[in-house]
Amino acid sequence: MVYRLLADAVLLAHLLFIAFALFGALALWRWPRLVWLHLPALAWAAYVVIAGDICPLTPLENRLRLAGGEAAYGPSFIEHYLLPLIYPAAVQGEAGRGLQALLGLALLLVNAVTYAWILRRRRAR
Repeated sequence: MVYRLLADAVLLAHLLFIAFALFGALALWRWPRLVWLHLPALAWAAYVVIAGDICPLTPLENRLRLAGGEAAYGPSFIEHYLLPLIYPAAVQGEAGRGLQALLGLALLLVNAVTYAWILRRRRAR
């Protein structure tokens, strides 16, 4: 049970990291010093998505699930609703590589536009 809870916690941390990488630039409007956390998070997330690499949180979560004997239990709320958000079926395997690279570029573009918007608004003040 403990391993399963730890695996869910890692999955939740993974989701929060993804949300921060994607939407963290919006927080810079209120907290500009977060840029020093957001830029490395954005760079890492973009690298992992574009290169098709594996985030270290994924194997950690998998090891915890195996240690918790996950096959003996049905999926938890977090597994059922959050796993498909983090690991969508459309980007799995070789067939999804192009879509995965496109998503990584979209991640960079969305954040670049947000950064430009924030800088422009700050300069206008």
